[in-house]
Amino acid sequence: MESFFSALIVLLLVSFSCFASSEALTSNNGNITIKWDLLSWTPDGYVAVVTAYNYQKQRSIPSPGWKMSWRWTRKEVIWSMVGAQTTKQGDCSMFNENIPHSCTSKPTVIDLSPRTPSYQQIANCCRGGVLKPGSESAFQLSVGNAGDSVKTVRMPVNFMFTAPKQQYICGPTKNVRPTRFITADKRRVTRALMTWNITCVFHKAT
Repeated sequence: MESFFSALIVLLLVSFSCFASSEALTSNNGNITIKWDLLSWTPDGYVAVVTAYNYQKQRSIPSPGWKMSWRWTRKEVIWSMVGAQTTKQGDCSMFNENIPHSCTSKPTVIDLSPRTPSYQQIANCCRGGVLKPGSESAFQLSVGNAGDSVKTVRMPVNFMFTAPKQQYICGPTKNVRPTRFITADKRRVTRALMTWNITCVFHKAT
Protein backbone atom coordinates (compact mmCIF):
# COMPACT_ATOMS: atom_id res chain seq x y z
CA MET A 1 0.00 0.00 0.00
CA GLU A 2 2.84 2.37 0.89
CA SER A 3 4.51 1.76 -2.47
CA PHE A 4 1.21 2.49 -4.21
CA PHE A 5 0.86 5.88 -2.54
CA SER A 6 4.51 6.67 -3.28
CA ALA A 7 4.00 5.90 -6.95
CA LEU A 8 0.82 7.99 -6.99
CA ILE A 9 2.63 10.99 -5.46
CA VAL A 10 5.43 10.73 -8.01
CA LEU A 11 2.88 10.56 -10.83
CA LEU A 12 1.08 13.65 -9.53
CA LEU A 13 4.34 15.57 -9.20
CA VAL A 14 5.38 14.69 -12.75
CA SER A 15 1.97 15.66 -14.10
CA PHE A 16 2.05 18.98 -12.26
CA SER A 17 5.56 19.66 -13.52
CA CYS A 18 4.56 18.99 -17.13
CA PHE A 19 1.46 21.16 -16.76
CA ALA A 20 3.47 24.00 -15.22
CA SER A 21 6.11 23.75 -17.94
CA SER A 22 3.42 23.83 -20.62
CA GLU A 23 1.79 26.86 -19.03
CA ALA A 24 5.13 28.65 -18.73
CA LEU A 25 5.98 27.92 -22.35
CA THR A 26 2.66 29.33 -23.50
CA SER A 27 2.75 32.45 -21.34
CA ASN A 28 6.43 33.24 -21.88
CA ASN A 29 6.68 32.65 -25.61
CA GLY A 30 3.32 33.88 -26.87
CA ASN A 31 2.57 33.72 -30.59
CA ILE A 32 1.95 35.57 -33.82
CA THR A 33 -1.79 35.78 -34.48
CA ILE A 34 -3.03 36.59 -37.98
CA LYS A 35 -6.56 37.95 -38.21
CA TRP A 36 -8.34 38.09 -41.58
CA ASP A 37 -11.37 40.43 -41.37
CA LEU A 38 -13.79 40.51 -44.32
CA LEU A 39 -15.19 44.04 -44.47
CA SER A 40 -17.34 44.13 -47.62
CA TRP A 41 -18.45 42.06 -50.59
CA THR A 42 -17.57 42.94 -54.19
CA PRO A 43 -19.12 41.62 -57.44
CA ASP A 44 -16.62 38.74 -57.57
CA GLY A 45 -15.20 38.55 -54.07
CA TYR A 46 -14.48 40.71 -51.05
CA VAL A 47 -12.32 43.36 -49.39
CA ALA A 48 -10.46 42.33 -46.24
CA VAL A 49 -7.98 43.72 -43.75
CA VAL A 50 -5.31 41.28 -42.59
CA THR A 51 -3.53 42.02 -39.31
CA ALA A 52 -0.55 40.27 -37.74
CA TYR A 53 -0.30 40.70 -33.96
CA ASN A 54 2.97 40.01 -32.15
CA TYR A 55 1.86 38.51 -28.83
CA GLN A 56 5.40 37.38 -28.04
CA LYS A 57 6.70 39.14 -24.94
CA GLN A 58 10.40 39.13 -25.73
CA ARG A 59 10.81 38.44 -29.45
CA SER A 60 10.77 41.14 -32.10
CA ILE A 61 10.56 40.74 -35.86
CA PRO A 62 13.60 42.72 -37.08
CA SER A 63 14.38 44.30 -40.45
CA PRO A 64 14.06 43.35 -43.30
CA GLY A 65 10.85 42.16 -41.71
CA TRP A 66 8.16 39.51 -41.82
CA LYS A 67 6.82 37.57 -44.77
CA MET A 68 3.37 35.99 -44.89
CA SER A 69 2.13 33.44 -47.39
CA TRP A 70 -0.85 31.16 -47.91
CA ARG A 71 -2.53 29.00 -50.55
CA TRP A 72 -5.81 29.84 -52.22
CA THR A 73 -8.32 26.97 -52.44
CA ARG A 74 -9.90 28.20 -55.68
CA LYS A 75 -8.51 30.40 -58.45
CA GLU A 76 -8.61 33.61 -56.43
CA VAL A 77 -6.64 36.67 -57.48
CA ILE A 78 -5.66 39.78 -55.58
CA TRP A 79 -7.02 42.76 -57.46
CA SER A 80 -5.29 45.36 -55.32
CA MET A 81 -3.45 45.87 -52.04
CA VAL A 82 -2.89 48.78 -49.66
CA GLY A 83 -0.17 48.74 -47.01
CA ALA A 84 1.70 45.72 -48.41
CA GLN A 85 2.57 43.96 -51.66
CA THR A 86 3.17 40.48 -53.01
CA THR A 87 6.69 39.51 -54.01
CA LYS A 88 5.51 38.03 -57.34
CA GLN A 89 2.63 38.86 -59.65
CA GLY A 90 2.34 35.42 -61.20
CA ASP A 91 0.73 34.58 -64.54
CA CYS A 92 -2.06 37.10 -65.25
CA SER A 93 -2.06 36.53 -69.02
CA MET A 94 -5.74 35.46 -68.98
CA PHE A 95 -6.71 39.05 -68.13
CA ASN A 96 -6.89 41.56 -70.99
CA GLU A 97 -7.86 44.54 -68.88
CA ASN A 98 -7.73 45.43 -65.19
CA ILE A 99 -4.65 43.32 -64.54
CA PRO A 100 -4.65 41.97 -60.94
CA HIS A 101 -1.93 42.74 -58.44
CA SER A 102 -1.31 38.99 -58.02
CA CYS A 103 -2.51 35.86 -59.84
CA THR A 104 -0.34 33.27 -58.09
CA SER A 105 -2.02 30.50 -56.11
CA LYS A 106 0.54 30.84 -53.29
CA PRO A 107 1.15 34.57 -52.78
CA THR A 108 3.87 35.84 -50.47
CA VAL A 109 3.20 39.24 -48.89
CA ILE A 110 5.71 41.73 -47.45
CA ASP A 111 5.25 45.01 -45.63
CA LEU A 112 5.96 48.39 -47.23
CA SER A 113 8.53 50.91 -46.05
CA PRO A 114 7.70 53.92 -43.85
CA ARG A 115 8.41 56.18 -46.86
CA THR A 116 5.40 54.77 -48.74
CA PRO A 117 3.03 57.55 -49.97
CA SER A 118 0.09 58.10 -47.62
CA TYR A 119 -2.50 57.08 -50.24
CA GLN A 120 -0.92 53.59 -50.31
CA GLN A 121 -1.08 53.19 -46.53
CA ILE A 122 -3.62 52.07 -43.96
CA ALA A 123 -3.42 52.19 -40.16
CA ASN A 124 -0.61 50.08 -38.65
CA CYS A 125 1.11 49.39 -41.96
CA CYS A 126 4.38 50.30 -43.56
CA ARG A 127 7.05 49.71 -40.93
CA GLY A 128 9.38 47.79 -43.17
CA GLY A 129 8.17 44.53 -41.69
CA VAL A 130 9.45 45.33 -38.20
CA LEU A 131 7.06 43.97 -35.56
CA LYS A 132 7.91 44.63 -31.92
CA PRO A 133 6.32 42.74 -29.01
CA GLY A 134 2.79 43.98 -28.41
CA SER A 135 2.55 45.68 -31.81
CA GLU A 136 0.60 44.88 -34.97
CA SER A 137 1.02 45.17 -38.73
CA ALA A 138 -1.90 45.40 -41.16
CA PHE A 139 -2.70 45.53 -44.85
CA GLN A 140 -5.82 45.60 -47.01
CA LEU A 141 -6.53 43.48 -50.07
CA SER A 142 -9.33 43.11 -52.59
CA VAL A 143 -9.82 39.46 -53.58
CA GLY A 144 -11.48 38.36 -56.82
CA ASN A 145 -12.67 35.04 -58.27
CA ALA A 146 -13.80 34.28 -54.73
CA GLY A 147 -17.15 33.67 -53.11
CA ASP A 148 -19.28 36.75 -52.49
CA SER A 149 -21.26 35.58 -49.46
CA VAL A 150 -20.66 33.78 -46.17
CA LYS A 151 -21.90 30.57 -47.79
CA THR A 152 -19.70 30.63 -50.89
CA VAL A 153 -16.43 32.24 -49.75
CA ARG A 154 -13.53 29.93 -48.86
CA MET A 155 -10.75 30.46 -46.35
CA PRO A 156 -7.13 30.47 -47.55
CA VAL A 157 -5.05 27.62 -46.10
CA ASN A 158 -1.44 26.55 -45.43
CA PHE A 159 -0.33 29.84 -43.90
CA MET A 160 3.37 30.48 -43.39
CA PHE A 161 4.93 33.30 -41.37
CA THR A 162 8.65 33.87 -41.57
CA ALA A 163 11.08 36.41 -40.18
CA PRO A 164 14.85 36.96 -40.33
CA LYS A 165 16.56 34.02 -38.58
CA GLN A 166 13.21 32.87 -37.14
CA GLN A 167 11.08 29.90 -38.14
CA TYR A 168 7.40 29.68 -37.22
CA ILE A 169 4.77 26.96 -37.48
CA CYS A 170 1.22 28.08 -38.28
CA GLY A 171 -1.93 26.23 -37.37
CA PRO A 172 -5.06 25.83 -39.52
CA THR A 173 -7.29 28.72 -40.55
CA LYS A 174 -10.24 28.99 -38.15
CA ASN A 175 -13.57 30.72 -38.57
CA VAL A 176 -14.09 32.76 -35.38
CA ARG A 177 -16.49 35.35 -34.00
CA PRO A 178 -16.43 38.44 -36.26
CA THR A 179 -14.26 41.31 -35.04
CA ARG A 180 -16.04 44.39 -33.69
CA PHE A 181 -14.79 47.86 -34.57
CA ILE A 182 -15.42 51.10 -32.66
CA THR A 183 -15.38 54.38 -34.58
CA ALA A 184 -12.91 57.11 -33.61
CA ASP A 185 -15.63 59.10 -31.79
CA LYS A 186 -16.67 55.91 -29.94
CA ARG A 187 -20.31 56.47 -30.88
CA ARG A 188 -20.78 53.56 -33.29
CA VAL A 189 -19.81 49.88 -33.31
CA THR A 190 -19.53 47.88 -36.52
CA ARG A 191 -18.36 44.35 -37.14
CA ALA A 192 -16.63 42.32 -39.80
CA LEU A 193 -18.73 40.15 -42.10
CA MET A 194 -16.49 37.21 -41.23
CA THR A 195 -13.22 36.77 -39.33
CA TRP A 196 -10.62 34.05 -39.75
CA ASN A 197 -7.76 33.46 -37.31
CA ILE A 198 -4.39 31.77 -37.78
CA THR A 199 -1.97 31.20 -34.89
CA CYS A 200 1.77 30.87 -35.57
CA VAL A 201 4.25 29.84 -32.89
CA PHE A 202 8.01 30.22 -32.85
CA HIS A 203 9.73 26.97 -33.76
CA LYS A 204 13.45 27.65 -33.85
CA ALA A 205 16.15 30.10 -34.76
CA THR A 206 17.69 29.62 -38.21
